[in-house]
Amino acid sequence: MQQESLIEYGSRRVIITITAIFCALLEIVDTTIVNVALNEMRGNMGATLSEIGWVVTAYAIGNVIIVPMTSWLSQQFGRRNYFAASIIIFTVSSFLCGQSTTMWELILFRFIQGIGGGALLVTSQTIITESYPPEKRGVAQAIYGLGVIIGPTLGPPLGGYITDNYSWPYIFYINIPIGVIATLLTLQFVRSPKYAEKKAMNEIDFLGIILLAVTVGSLQYVLERGQEDDWFNDPLITLLSIISALGLFFFVWRELTYKNPIVELRVLKNGNLRVGTVLSFILGFGLYGSTFIIPLYTQSTLGWTATQSGMLMIPAALTTAFMMPIIGKLLERGVPQQYLVASGMLLFFVYSLWGYYILTPSDTGSDAFFWMLIVRGVGMGLLFIPITTLALSSLRGQQIGQGAAFTGMMRQLGGSFGIALITTFMSRQNMVHRNDLVAKLDVNNPDVINRVHGMAQNFAAKGMDKVTALNSGYKAIDYSVTKQAAVMSYMDVFLYLGIMFLICIPFVLMVKAKKTAKLDPSAMH
Repeated sequence: MQQESLIEYGSRRVIITITAIFCALLEIVDTTIVNVALNEMRGNMGATLSEIGWVVTAYAIGNVIIVPMTSWLSQQFGRRNYFAASIIIFTVSSFLCGQSTTMWELILFRFIQGIGGGALLVTSQTIITESYPPEKRGVAQAIYGLGVIIGPTLGPPLGGYITDNYSWPYIFYINIPIGVIATLLTLQFVRSPKYAEKKAMNEIDFLGIILLAVTVGSLQYVLERGQEDDWFNDPLITLLSIISALGLFFFVWRELTYKNPIVELRVLKNGNLRVGTVLSFILGFGLYGSTFIIPLYTQSTLGWTATQSGMLMIPAALTTAFMMPIIGKLLERGVPQQYLVASGMLLFFVYSLWGYYILTPSDTGSDAFFWMLIVRGVGMGLLFIPITTLALSSLRGQQIGQGAAFTGMMRQLGGSFGIALITTFMSRQNMVHRNDLVAKLDVNNPDVINRVHGMAQNFAAKGMDKVTALNSGYKAIDYSVTKQAAVMSYMDVFLYLGIMFLICIPFVLMVKAKKTAKLDPSAMH
């Protein structure tokens, strides 16, 4: 069915763009803002470490279940209505999260918040893409990319500041005024495309919805909780892994054979979208993996506060923001997307190798991170827009929303896989490095004996008796071994992340991409 043009001009386009970016920011900031407040929540709620982890897990599960369904839900209810309803669900559940008095209330409202938030990201991308003419799609993706790249970086310093100066419910309350304004602007300015007739209730793919929810919900749980629950030694993790694999098989079969599928898998016949989907997964892996590891290292090994760790990431985010319009212009001028993606991957490799060389157990200062993170900021800019533009470049009309849903879901799953693999890899490497270091500590070695006795004398000088001072000397040696093993694990993560991006470069350069500038403008109608 022919669809009216959704391209906007002038102040109307500016307002729609700002609304969409705010909604994307709301969603992404909320994925990372709680991380720095978990300790305080745990104390207030009297929760265990594994219970408080559910505050993050529940949101991610809600998010990843709804993302692939956004295109279909937009068709059912009209994009503007669905977008506005998602903002309202997100805003109301944010208020309820802040009001929660028990752990399970908070987890339930975080899950609902994740369901509202999942739509914000993908629908924002579709709205921005369709509001700009095809030759300006690179600029449109650059503007959208600002929200996606800056969001994970803004979360920790904002969360740290609010937690240090107010109390944890305020990390949820700050969503309320933005949500109210975004809802009003959406209802006033955003237009819905004229879709084909809505599906009757008996044509709705309820089985597809159930299979999708079960598959991605189980997978997300396995990724989030696997390391903590000792992976396949835990019966629940094993069961959910099997359910996820079977669910995926039956979901794909159902969607390819059903007349009105909930997720249009056939859109993946588009070669550019297939490549973009794989690259989005790798981007999510690198983006969320590196955003996760640096604050963890600075807080647990160097003893920084949450606010200090968060502030460290801001120059890199500003660099990415500065790069976005430049890269948008390069795409407009016809620079091939695969060259930009390959350059971004090379810079990400440089950043990772740099990280590998500068980490120390105690005295890596914030200056040492500055230029390394600037390189990451430039690399992320070169990756995000070209990957998204490449994925959506040859899609038209309704397919843009479906394509955006795939790339959004794969970026999210890439992040979940990245964090799960990094935490598992680090705990395994930690044990390996610790055993290696301990094996080299011979208690009969004069150097070791002198070091322990030197420490024992220091402790004795502070008033300890000889036996306690000697034990404290051994404990101090053990502590420094543990710290050194942890740093070596972080170094390994940086090295392997860098190698992963380096290996991808030749494959990216082999991709044959259509230039966005040569798109047929009628693709939007």
